[in-house]
Amino acid sequence: MSILVNLIGLALIAAIVWWFWLYQPKASAQSKSGAVAITVDDGVYSPSRVSVKPNEPVVLRFLRKDPSPCAAMVIFDDLDISEELPVGKPKEISLKVDKPGTYAFTCQMKMYRGELVVENE
Repeated sequence: MSILVNLIGLALIAAIVWWFWLYQPKASAQSKSGAVAITVDDGVYSPSRVSVKPNEPVVLRFLRKDPSPCAAMVIFDDLDISEELPVGKPKEISLKVDKPGTYAFTCQMKMYRGELVVENE
């Protein structure tokens, strides 16, 4: 019985390590019209990866469907942006990033994770 408990504990530890340190967002979108719709639901941003060009304005339109308190904020640490996301109402965040790179966006607990990729074609 103790072996089973230990195996379950190891499986949970492995799942936590994967979720917080090894997981890489796969869903992506490119901004062609200057706006990208991002849904916040079930613990994820969808799409979780958004590609934009440097110095071009883009609007990220977040729609929060998840009432969880963790989903209440979206934070772009590297861009010094923090916005509250109301449930069921779109929240638009206008950006114009001039420096190419990958900028993470997360909830305040860093469980919801996404990336804004600024790159030349």
